[in-house]
Amino acid sequence: MIIIRKLGKQLKERLKRSPAVAILGPRQVGKTTLAKQLENDYIYLDMENPRDIAKLQDAYTFLENLQNQTVIIDEVQLLPELFSLLRPLIDAKRTPARFILLGSASPELVKGVSETLAGRISYNELSPIGLTELPDTITYEQHWFRGGFPESLLSENDDLSKEWIDDFIVSYVERDLAKMFGVDLAATLLRNFWSMLAHTNGNLFNAESFARSLGVSAPTVNRYLDFLEGGYLIRRLQPWFVNAKKRLIKSPKIYIRDTGILHRLLNISAYNDLFGHPAIGASWEGYVIEQIYQLKTKQTELFFYRTQTGAECDLVLVQGITPLACIEIKLSNAPTVSKGFINCTQDLEPKYKYIITPNSETYASSNEITITSLKHFLINILPEIQQ
Repeated sequence: MIIIRKLGKQLKERLKRSPAVAILGPRQVGKTTLAKQLENDYIYLDMENPRDIAKLQDAYTFLENLQNQTVIIDEVQLLPELFSLLRPLIDAKRTPARFILLGSASPELVKGVSETLAGRISYNELSPIGLTELPDTITYEQHWFRGGFPESLLSENDDLSKEWIDDFIVSYVERDLAKMFGVDLAATLLRNFWSMLAHTNGNLFNAESFARSLGVSAPTVNRYLDFLEGGYLIRRLQPWFVNAKKRLIKSPKIYIRDTGILHRLLNISAYNDLFGHPAIGASWEGYVIEQIYQLKTKQTELFFYRTQTGAECDLVLVQGITPLACIEIKLSNAPTVSKGFINCTQDLEPKYKYIITPNSETYASSNEITITSLKHFLINILPEIQQ
């Protein structure tokens, strides 16, 4: 089954203007497949292939001889010195689509990357397959349970999906993260930490508490959190500060970005097993936040809002310094409006107020709050309010 990624159209436009385009995202998300669809005439180099690495012994000369073709460099973070070479190569011949760089690690965390290629490169993130990219044959329930990684989502059955995710988790823990960032990571500690994050998914993060449980220091915990975030595996949702007179929560919330990975870390074996599990609410909340993140514009930022008296807004869409929309995320298709959410909207005074559910009709509720389904919000409402 072929799924058309929405990022493809954007990338084609950027390749018409930029000499270098970077596609960033977690491993196995489909970056290589997408990159090869963008250009017909390309040279592909994989920095995990010894033969391709050997070709780059004299990287400048080799790449200079390919100036009339698009060069795709996969897992570019494994050879960070390439970044400093690309700058003079691009400046010598500044034509569009010279390089497509694929990376599984945030450039800010890759050791040895001293050149930013500012003004020469367009950075783009490819997330796992989103809800609005699904064919009609895949339901939102299947997508929510299995997550958006192609191999998991498109598996013939849930057992094969679980097997793939289990292998994916082991690979990241034992090899991938350490290799991507050029650091030593303790596999057992990383696995335990990742599992603990899953069990506290969507909760406020306290490094000291995790450090005590893991028997390490708080700086070590924060370091491991940085690497999981830099590998596009977790999301750190920051609180929104707007009212200096209020006593506000200032710790971030942490979410496992892909719910398929979350459910395997929690050992949830089937979709029906989600129901009754204490993690179901946080799983749905994280799923909704991730789907909105994938479709937000660069001008829109995501936060949550919580006062120390307990009033909370699950998601605040902010443009500049202005709250655009307050969103409460509910698993029920017949939700009630909580007093805490109303208090938050009174504090923030956003232009729009929504409660997002799995499948409800779209209708206006009290206090000018609109109740709507996730899919309707993503397709019909989010593009309109971000204009």
